[in-house]
Amino acid sequence: MSKTAVIALGGNALTRPGESGTCEEMQANAREMAASVDAIIAAGWRVVLVHGNGPQVGNLALQQESTTLVPAQPLAILNAMTQGALGSIIVRAIDEVRGPGSAAALVTHVAVDQSDPASAVPTKPIGPFFDPAQAERLAAERGWTVRPDSGRGHRRVVLSPPPAQILEIRAIRALVDAGLLVVAAGGGGVPLAPAPGGRAPAGYAEAVIDKDRAAGLLATRLGAQALLLVTAVDRVRLDFGTPRERALGTVTAEEAARHLAEGQFPPGSMGPKVEAALRFLREGGQLAVITTPALLAATVTGTGPEQGTRIEPATSPAGRSR
Repeated sequence: MSKTAVIALGGNALTRPGESGTCEEMQANAREMAASVDAIIAAGWRVVLVHGNGPQVGNLALQQESTTLVPAQPLAILNAMTQGALGSIIVRAIDEVRGPGSAAALVTHVAVDQSDPASAVPTKPIGPFFDPAQAERLAAERGWTVRPDSGRGHRRVVLSPPPAQILEIRAIRALVDAGLLVVAAGGGGVPLAPAPGGRAPAGYAEAVIDKDRAAGLLATRLGAQALLLVTAVDRVRLDFGTPRERALGTVTAEEAARHLAEGQFPPGSMGPKVEAALRFLREGGQLAVITTPALLAATVTGTGPEQGTRIEPATSPAGRSR
């Protein structure tokens, strides 16, 4: 029986630090990503890929606000636009490696849980970085909420409610069963607000869903064996930015949960990744990985001299962190 891995690729992997986000830049980055994904497929896995869109959807929102010639669209529709654009770039990159028709991108709608208290607090960074003075001016002019991000400046932050239901799950499963690499739930999916008193989605939500949480939900609904969270660091760090900083290799879910409870993983960066990994393992997943594209295959297979962070459900009496 084929194994399935859901890979969550950050929007920053397609628009890297120092880049402006041109189509040519995103295409070049997608080609590098495609080689890493191909190595996972070569190791015997079926792959579903979820991409982020933080830089891209924020840039698109700025474009919308810079003109009065055409009406601005709501944030949920901008999510749909980035799904189409980034999905096309990723599919073309995969096809260059594996041959035309190897991949398919599906615009995916995701109902969100607006009852979660976290849904009322803007936490999701989008768009470019600004210096503090720029950020303060834009926040005053446009009604934004801005916060420091990653020590690189300030960014706009928007609401990011937890995903609750993936509407196109049957279509995604059918494409996976047909042998295609599927790009789905891009940017976390197009967020839909449930109708009052009912389960059916009523309309678009002004939010951006965290793509790691969406990938975890998708992996669980598909019955995937692995959830692979791709980031800019080779391993998860404890005491990040301090003299005590250290990396995590292979750890149990219990260890990772303890570090999370101790506040080791910030909510705007590594926190959602670890939360998604733990939720996936609690709901029957076998392996969660957090690492860079270059170390992805080695970490999944457990081979090679350099590996990223593996989180496993089983407890080992010897302790697994290394």
